[in-house]
Amino acid sequence: MDFDEFLVSISKIKNIPLPAQTSQFKMVPPFRHELLRQQEEAIKHAKSAGVLALFYPDKNKKTHLVLTLRKTYKGVHSAQVGFPGGKLEHFDVSIEAAAVRETFEEVGVPSQNIKVIRALTEVYIPPSNFYVHPFIAISEETPQFTKQDDEVEAIIEVALQQFLDDSNIITEKVRASYSVEVEVPAFKLNNHVVWGATAMMLSEIKDMLKQLM
Repeated sequence: MDFDEFLVSISKIKNIPLPAQTSQFKMVPPFRHELLRQQEEAIKHAKSAGVLALFYPDKNKKTHLVLTLRKTYKGVHSAQVGFPGGKLEHFDVSIEAAAVRETFEEVGVPSQNIKVIRALTEVYIPPSNFYVHPFIAISEETPQFTKQDDEVEAIIEVALQQFLDDSNIITEKVRASYSVEVEVPAFKLNNHVVWGATAMMLSEIKDMLKQLM
């Protein structure tokens, strides 16, 4: 989709009610409910993070969405695909500000080039005890991406049409945080498997965009 056409559609997204769990639960891993039950006490002290679903034009003025592949490390989100963003720090004035700041740090898009459109439904992540607050945002300029080498393995540029294509919803066997292989619903984007909390957030975005296009 041409980015100018996308801008016309995305301007209307503030008027759409959030589908929230109706959309998110399409992509819920089968073990999520048990993890939430186990985390009842920890949830009371969950940390906060903000992430951006950042849409932008490529050099041909076609609409894309940026995701990141995390580095391999000793942690629960090692080598997973997610949105740019990160945890709320004491100096951040808001969750939204944290998401914009971390997006600049991780993929190099300057804050002045980012326009946040609206907040989406937050998602709790049991393994890391975070509430993640996603936001839809745009950059009207084609970004010159620069990855944060110590955290980001690769920057993934996903065409909007690929993201909206229902054939890219799959079931995939993954190794969950407790080292058991399970089958989960997932997106297959640029040959990357996107599952868990990121897939839940993507599902809400996809359902909202399909109402507009």
